[in-house]
Amino acid sequence: MSRTTASDPMFARQQDFGDTPTEIRQTDHYQYEYVHDFVERWDDLIDWDGRAASEGNFFIDVLKRHDCHTVIDAACGTGFHSVQLLRAGFDVASVDGSPQMLAKAFENARKRGHILKTVHSDWRWMTRDMVGRYDAIICLGNSFTHIFNEHDRRRTLAEFYSMLKHDGVLILDQRNYDALLDGTSGGPSHKYYYCGEGVSAEPDHVDEGLARFKYEFSDDGSVYHLNMFPLRKAYVHDLMHQVGFQRVTTYGDFQSSYREADPDFFIHVAEKQYLAEDEDAHVSAEERTS
Repeated sequence: MSRTTASDPMFARQQDFGDTPTEIRQTDHYQYEYVHDFVERWDDLIDWDGRAASEGNFFIDVLKRHDCHTVIDAACGTGFHSVQLLRAGFDVASVDGSPQMLAKAFENARKRGHILKTVHSDWRWMTRDMVGRYDAIICLGNSFTHIFNEHDRRRTLAEFYSMLKHDGVLILDQRNYDALLDGTSGGPSHKYYYCGEGVSAEPDHVDEGLARFKYEFSDDGSVYHLNMFPLRKAYVHDLMHQVGFQRVTTYGDFQSSYREADPDFFIHVAEKQYLAEDEDAHVSAEERTS
């Protein structure tokens, strides 16, 4: 995949989308989007305390319900979920494709009394960079939608599948792109995910091949963008089943019951464990695609 700028993403401080930003539809470009200055503002956008209050123990409860102990935080970002899981007693490996994010995550965890086990890895080659099998993988923060190429999406899910134990689970979230594409969304509520004061995360451009979001910080007027692929919910379900996951349950903003247009985010819980025929017969179509 071609580079779109001559600057090294390790040291870039400003984003570079070229003359036509909506034409940037490449998986690897995320490295040029999470530049140093944006990463330094990321926690202002999230607001750790606000995020913790909004999601409660949702992820911890799901992991415990599946008897998970070892977890890969595949898109650890600045470390919020890695720290939450460590506090809850899980054994966590913190992974990210952005070295800037990993450095910030390590710093954030150390300030809170934890040492992260960090791994710099591209999901498409995770089995090359990591050893062992894990009870669970979480891929949160809408991160999976940075992948623009279908082959790369399939490869990533196959890598996740391979890294899980026979009864492992994958927890993956995404924005409700169906609502954005179909014009039924009222816009992000900022109630659950981006909880910071004086910040906004709004769609700047949406078509079937690109969702470009603008992130603004009112204190200094700084503006950043992220280009992502608008994955439809049914497509993600189908892809997960094709890779081998047996059952996929989807929550809307942490709720099991919701109207399709309402949630800001969908959270998919994909189970790897093979269902015997008698068990399979009791899994309704609604449970498979809810």
